[in-house]
Amino acid sequence: MIKRALISVSDKTGIVEMARELQNMGVEIISTGGTAKTLSDAGIKVINISDVTGFPECLDGRVKTLHPNVHAGILAMRSNEEHMRQLKELNIETIDMVIINLYPFKQTILKENIELEEAIENIDIGGPTMIRAAAKNYQDVAVIVDPADYNAVLEELKTSKDISLKTKFKLAYKVFEHTSHYDTLIAKYLRDKIGEEVFPETLSLTFEKVQDMRYGENPHQKAVFYKEVGANVGCITSAKQLHGKELSYNNINDANGAIEIIKEFDEPTVVAVKHANPCGVASASNIFDAYVKAYEADPVSIFGGIIAANREIDQKTAEEINKIFVEIVIAPSFTEGALNVLTQKKNIRLLQLESISEKLPEGTYDMKKVAGGLLVQNYNSELLNMDDLKCVTEKKPTQEEMEDLIFAMKVVKHTKSNGIALAKGKQTIGVGPGQTNRVTACKIAIEYGGERTKGAVLASDAFFPFADCVEAAAAAGITAIIQPGGSIRDQESIDACNKYGIAMVFTGMRHFKH
Repeated sequence: MIKRALISVSDKTGIVEMARELQNMGVEIISTGGTAKTLSDAGIKVINISDVTGFPECLDGRVKTLHPNVHAGILAMRSNEEHMRQLKELNIETIDMVIINLYPFKQTILKENIELEEAIENIDIGGPTMIRAAAKNYQDVAVIVDPADYNAVLEELKTSKDISLKTKFKLAYKVFEHTSHYDTLIAKYLRDKIGEEVFPETLSLTFEKVQDMRYGENPHQKAVFYKEVGANVGCITSAKQLHGKELSYNNINDANGAIEIIKEFDEPTVVAVKHANPCGVASASNIFDAYVKAYEADPVSIFGGIIAANREIDQKTAEEINKIFVEIVIAPSFTEGALNVLTQKKNIRLLQLESISEKLPEGTYDMKKVAGGLLVQNYNSELLNMDDLKCVTEKKPTQEEMEDLIFAMKVVKHTKSNGIALAKGKQTIGVGPGQTNRVTACKIAIEYGGERTKGAVLASDAFFPFADCVEAAAAAGITAIIQPGGSIRDQESIDACNKYGIAMVFTGMRHFKH
């Protein structure tokens, strides 16, 4: 039976109604500080925590519940005769329900220009201690940390006059999820404050659910979308959906890939992505021309793909996009005319991401889940160091070729390995992604390019182990190559380039993407 409840909440949603219902059932209410005032002002009789502890709140409220009269009342096992004897001897009454949610640490650190001192002050001490104690003793104490559980608990009390062990166990589980999330937020905040790259010996991560998904990569797989706590600037989690049906698992994954690529470019650029690989990328003086070039780069693969742009989508561009079927269009903004055009199609998803061009913050982790473990690395935020570029061939690239080489490297960096990208006039003309050998990736890219490969440039995400890629490039009319270099057979590729009059530049930086 629930005879006494301790209530102390930062989020006061529904707490007056909850406390009133408990009081109507004959439950005594113990409370603290602001919660006690809120309940008293609502006409609910409250026992102040100081009357339970026999000790005044002190240190600006930092110490009020950390007392044996509270914790013994929570932790005493009712079936343990020795526990109950000690309570009687010490004149301590049991506490049968604990309703607590913690200081708003998350809301505090999400405020702009928050000072460290304010964040620290919003680290709850007594709250986690009490709810963990109650959860440990769940068979005797009901503990509620989520206002969403109030109604269900009340209904059970009204129906059964008590709370079932099954319900208490579920509520206890939620406590440890809650405190784990809370402590992980604190650890992450402090880790970020250190101001240097930190890979701790034990890594705790926490995410909040965005939505349940209809299914995962395939219809037989269940899936959920979670997001990191924070501003998430420039991320898919910050995008505002303006139109279209709910995003799928694959939509989100592919959209994330498109957003990552578009960040590489400053001038007006459009990226088309299919299955997380770029299939058409182009830059121009305006977004309309960039889209047309991206479409023409691979008009077959763009069908049913995802489009990302780093400039506002205007009506003219929207009308061009609407000529084909695409799953998603992502842009920093859309004109009213563009929205009128694009929303004529019921299922196209329109995502507005104002910060689409903003770089990810320092310290961003790149993670890959493997069975039984987690691979963690810092995010690949670099492309190349211009000072490290080294032309290793007799022929030097022209200025135009050099610009296309850098353009192609931006694309191949985000192409699954082994990857090859061909470009001409700041437009991809062929992409060979995710092959088990580099020459096959090269041949696929050349096949996509067709006649357009003459005068194009080639970028490779990693070095050439043999001269076969140079041979294929020469046959296709490619005039310049950029690659990391570093193979023990580099000289073979250099000699082949010199033989065919191809310029080749080494970057010294590999970009594997698995």
